[in-house]
Amino acid sequence: MSTKKKILDAALTLFSEKGYANVFVADIAEAVGIKAPSLYKHYKSKQDIFNAILDEMKSSYDRQASMLNLNGNNASADAEIYSSISEDEIVKMGLGLFSYFLHDEYAQKFRKMLTIEQFNNSELAQLFTKQYADDPLSYQAALFSMLCLKGVLKEENPNVMALQFYAPIFMLLTLCDREPSREAEFTALLEQHVLQFTRLYRKEEK
Repeated sequence: MSTKKKILDAALTLFSEKGYANVFVADIAEAVGIKAPSLYKHYKSKQDIFNAILDEMKSSYDRQASMLNLNGNNASADAEIYSSISEDEIVKMGLGLFSYFLHDEYAQKFRKMLTIEQFNNSELAQLFTKQYADDPLSYQAALFSMLCLKGVLKEENPNVMALQFYAPIFMLLTLCDREPSREAEFTALLEQHVLQFTRLYRKEEK
């Protein structure tokens, strides 16, 4: 592992445990096993490290979406995929993304960091809202709107559909974070949720 990657991993771990404001560059350097001046050869500041963590988180998500044959960001591209797959495949994709956010160490620590900092830092609170509310809801609404236009889903309000679909998923993710021993129970509920949503809104083939 490169020194730059070690710095990012150590920083994210510390941010998720202590909060962003309570971690200093010297703490990160110590966790990596280098001196602070050596760290500055790779990153100019703590903010620079944080920005690199954001970039890595996006790249990690993109890789996971690609593994599931999704774009994950482009609703138009994904609408073509969802138009032609079965209920079982939709559930498999949903469970795959859920498992990624729940178990991927980077995604897990990133979410924990923002969950902690949303109450202490207004900028990170805005990032939390963007990352876990605005962006996913916007993507889902655009996706459902296109699927309605294609005749795959019933013509309903796509913004409401997005809220109905995504809110329970985020709630189940939060519950799994708090009670890991109930993961199997919550995952089964997630599967039922995705199936019921699909069956409620999918148009019957004539």
